[in-house]
Amino acid sequence: MNRPPDATLPPSRDAGPLRVRWINPIGIPDYDAPIAALLGQIKDPLTAAQVVSFRMDDSPHDLEYLTYEALVTADLVRVVRDTAREGWDAAVVGCFYDVGLDAAREISGSTVVVAPCQAACQTVVNLANRFSVIVGREKWVDQMRRNVLDYGYGGYLASFRAVGLSVEEFQKDPDRTARLMLEEGRKAIEQDHAEALVLGCTIEFGFYERMQDELGVPVIDCTLNAFKAAEHAARLKRSFAWSPSRQWGCEPPPEADLARWKIFAAPAPIGNRVDIPPAPPPPAAPAAAG
Repeated sequence: MNRPPDATLPPSRDAGPLRVRWINPIGIPDYDAPIAALLGQIKDPLTAAQVVSFRMDDSPHDLEYLTYEALVTADLVRVVRDTAREGWDAAVVGCFYDVGLDAAREISGSTVVVAPCQAACQTVVNLANRFSVIVGREKWVDQMRRNVLDYGYGGYLASFRAVGLSVEEFQKDPDRTARLMLEEGRKAIEQDHAEALVLGCTIEFGFYERMQDELGVPVIDCTLNAFKAAEHAARLKRSFAWSPSRQWGCEPPPEADLARWKIFAAPAPIGNRVDIPPAPPPPAAPAAAG
């Protein structure tokens, strides 16, 4: 007999604005404000959002290596647990590796957890038969390809194209970055027969419109897409009670064990927060003269 899921975490709030938290799973706040500014432009006006990153000590500044990913996964799980405790409707794991996604979903309570690679695949196959992913370095390709295959989208994948930039280099010289991304995007279309492109790093923000205009195919910005997917999931949960399942493979750890082993006794390792408040409600209409 399957053990019934624990129900000690609060449900997400069913009133007030939708609440979506973006998690930058790195130990620097450098990208928090730019991403918050970007999300503030595209979120629903009535959505409350927040961008967080991890505390500085002993946390990598990027996740280009599996070693770094392993080191941050525990902190990610702790932050997702905190997200559930605070009753957020949805959360985004802000890395195209979809780092720690299964573990994050297992501990997320009623919070829906979205990740950029999976969300981008779900979007792009509605728009094209074949897509290519534009990444920074060849180093990234094997893990990202495995994820695409595991998600069941291998039949749609035309290629990966690397521009030879690290995560930290994407935003240093935007003109150079745009030129390199356009070159590889054009090769993906003309040589690999891609019908759409996915930008395979959350720090590749700010380039999709120019690429889309010049190349003439859909270009999925994985940062924008992941946030809007999370916002949509939050809305579906509010409308239809579509919260994460907690049966069978989705069963969370027993709350008694978590308490006994003091796994989440310490505060969540959040080092920085940037809030993006909802728009104020419109003023009430004046009363009709009687």
